[in-house]
Amino acid sequence: MKTVVLALFGSCSLLGQSFADVPKSSLTLLEQMSNDFTDLADKAIPATVSIKVEIQPQQQEMLSIDPFQDDFFRRFFGGGGMFPFQQQPQQAPQPQIAGGSGFLITSDGYVVTNNHVIKDASRITVILSSGEEYEATVKGADSRTDLALLKIPGENFPFLTFGDSEQLKIGEIAIAIGNPFGLGANLTMGIISSKGKQDLGIAAYEDFIVTDAAINRGNSGGPLLNIRGEVIGVNTAILSLSGGYMGIGLSIPSQMTQNVIEQILDQGSVKRGYLGIVLQPLDKDLAEALDLDNQEGALISDVMKGSAASKAGLQPGDVILQLNGKPVKNVSKLRTEIGMSQPGSEITLHILRNNQHLTVKAQLDSFETEVASVELLQKIGIEVENLSLEQAERIGFDGVVISSVKPNSPASQAGLRKGQIVTGIKANAHKAVKNIADLEEALKEVSTNKYLILVVRQQNFQRYYTIKMQ
Repeated sequence: MKTVVLALFGSCSLLGQSFADVPKSSLTLLEQMSNDFTDLADKAIPATVSIKVEIQPQQQEMLSIDPFQDDFFRRFFGGGGMFPFQQQPQQAPQPQIAGGSGFLITSDGYVVTNNHVIKDASRITVILSSGEEYEATVKGADSRTDLALLKIPGENFPFLTFGDSEQLKIGEIAIAIGNPFGLGANLTMGIISSKGKQDLGIAAYEDFIVTDAAINRGNSGGPLLNIRGEVIGVNTAILSLSGGYMGIGLSIPSQMTQNVIEQILDQGSVKRGYLGIVLQPLDKDLAEALDLDNQEGALISDVMKGSAASKAGLQPGDVILQLNGKPVKNVSKLRTEIGMSQPGSEITLHILRNNQHLTVKAQLDSFETEVASVELLQKIGIEVENLSLEQAERIGFDGVVISSVKPNSPASQAGLRKGQIVTGIKANAHKAVKNIADLEEALKEVSTNKYLILVVRQQNFQRYYTIKMQ
């Protein structure tokens, strides 16, 4: 690594010289470095794909006033709320075409990309660097990390392997690759500028790698590589005031990516640990009032009844200083670490309570993921997410919220729309749905039925929606 870095800086001093004046040893070193990058490109480019997405715009639907003022619901309903004023449906507009990049991780056609690249897609096409096109299916997606896993038919595809993002050091060389709009590979080089970037509002769980390797439009979902050609991140976004590249690219680290992808492959969805606390960052005055040396740590402002935190004896006012022996830098980092832990796993917290240092062990509950990868749900054209304990308490009932409805699907034709809350399924008897696990269990009983009846709660009343299955 040191030799390569020295060669890069050395090459800068050669720019003002004619190549006739360059020492042969320096040219040999530069040629070797160039050949190494060429070999890396030859390996990585065939495994990097372009993703074309067709999005069928939904017709305007009948709307009214949203009783929920929670930001959680607004991101589903949009500015108009849950029940905006209804209008007559208009003629269906033409499909919109969007796209991004991705990369193959197995020889039998599994492709990693960003969730925002394929979200709301009615059709997804994966285009290889050779120009071959394949229609892809979504095996699973996770909105909280902005990751998705696709599958294309076939075998013997070139693929990339993951490196260890935890071992990255500031200043390491990084290579960003994309295949935007099917126009061919786009490869740029830079360095790792920083790690652990959070609180950007891009995803619920953020731990971004920052690089100055140019990440251009259409490169979202492509791989960020180390000099060994291993995937250390998934290119996701840029920070820019102009909309163009300004030297700050953001990538999801490979460790987080592998965690999500392995869960989707193993169980069809992502399951997360849940402690059941409301966290508050420590500002300067609060840290000083609590007699803390700095603003690191996270203040517990509330503990949910019956949660893992409550059972472990955590209390409002406790300050979490360490998680599993590692310092807690801030609220976002702690939330991400807990969320990426498996339900049922035990965590050790070092806390400060009334100027006393205590150690508390807690067994995490399950906060099942954002997107339930259930074949029946995919068949009818909806995706659902769990309500958190806080959100369920705020609105006064449990259920799962519809996070997307595929245009022209059976669910769309039945009148279901994004943001509605499913509280039950009508089979031979009413089956209450409090979370995704309840929904999956209830669906087993109706999988062979001609019709599926979903019970949807709206304000102070509920409504039955009948979906034709066959």
